[in-house]
Amino acid sequence: MAQLKLPFGRGHITADIPDGRLAGVLQSRAHSYQAKADQPELVRQALENPIGSPRLRELAAGKNKVVILSSDHTRPVPSKVILPQLVEEIRAGNPDAEITVLVATGFHRPTTEAELLDKYGETLYRHSGLRFVIHESGKKEDMVHLGTLPSGGELLINKLAAEADLLVGEGFIEPHFFAGFSGGRKSVLPGVSSRETVLANHCSAFIDSPNARTGILDGNPIHRDMLYAAQQAKLAFICNVVIDADKRVIAAFAGHFDQAHRAGCAFVDQLSGVDAVPAPIVITTNGGYPLDQNLYQSVKGMTAAEATCAPGGVIIMVSACSDGHGGQSFYDTFAHEPDNRKIMDRFLATPSDRTIPDQWEAQILCRVLLQHPVILVTQAPREMVEAMHLHWAADLPAAIALADRLLGKADSPITVIPDGVSVIVRK
Repeated sequence: MAQLKLPFGRGHITADIPDGRLAGVLQSRAHSYQAKADQPELVRQALENPIGSPRLRELAAGKNKVVILSSDHTRPVPSKVILPQLVEEIRAGNPDAEITVLVATGFHRPTTEAELLDKYGETLYRHSGLRFVIHESGKKEDMVHLGTLPSGGELLINKLAAEADLLVGEGFIEPHFFAGFSGGRKSVLPGVSSRETVLANHCSAFIDSPNARTGILDGNPIHRDMLYAAQQAKLAFICNVVIDADKRVIAAFAGHFDQAHRAGCAFVDQLSGVDAVPAPIVITTNGGYPLDQNLYQSVKGMTAAEATCAPGGVIIMVSACSDGHGGQSFYDTFAHEPDNRKIMDRFLATPSDRTIPDQWEAQILCRVLLQHPVILVTQAPREMVEAMHLHWAADLPAAIALADRLLGKADSPITVIPDGVSVIVRK
């Protein structure tokens, strides 16, 4: 019996794969990569040696209103490691600078105070002299117009970011299932953009593009819009990190928002690229907390399985989903229409200016479901899971047994992806 540890919520579950059934394990080399220094030192070295940019302290000289865009509660960005050093650099350039941390929620719900304390820690959140503001994409009064995206959508971003004397981004780089990679320009779009701007950028035509896939930047229409948004917002400097399975920093990249980001993406691509091992059953995860808080986010891990699952095969998604479905319209799309083909046809007929909230995630989930049954091993209610056209399983053995029944045989090979959001599966 092969035993594999899979992240689930804040803990793990064990996958016991019967002898002879394990086809392969697809795992990012980031999880075994030996960092060349400890976490704070890696960030310090990156800040001292920026790519394509002067040091942050030089950029901060004479800048009074400084805004740091910081990822929200859905991202495992180690802000406790990064943010203090960003602040130190800024204050080295201007000790009197007013520093605002703008939590880049994008289209997500607002981050709670408990989540802010968990993310930043008591000292940083309450006693550092920083002002914390949570971006809310639906607040039109908070937005300013900065032009028209290459796609034709209106670019509206949070006025705190637009009016900053110096705009800085903090984040991490991982494979992203339609933007190619996270990090860099994503701090602005969708990070601090209006709902109208996010909807235009995440339109069905772009999501349907073969270049809007994991690990692809060139020719990716979603990435092109995001770059434009970062340029218009005058994103002056970023510090992005790469993390391992324990959410620890293994590399850091700082400097110009595109050049430093590209360097980080190349590093991630080198570590995360894995060759597909096609199998009738593929088990995947969303890397545990915080990325497996809801079904909405868990679609990301499914796309890794999609890239290696044999035609007609079954995907088993291991995701706690302690926060439920993650989006009412996302849920309603499936709960109100039993036919996946009709859902997809409706999406593809929707023009960019009529995109509905969470349509992109629903479109990708629908794409997966049109090709593969998906079994969810989760803490989420069975009724919710089944309303969204997925199969529910209480645990992994039950999920494997169900997959066997769906396939009509009991010995199909199984490919396991311990962290579906950390790999770029090469077909």
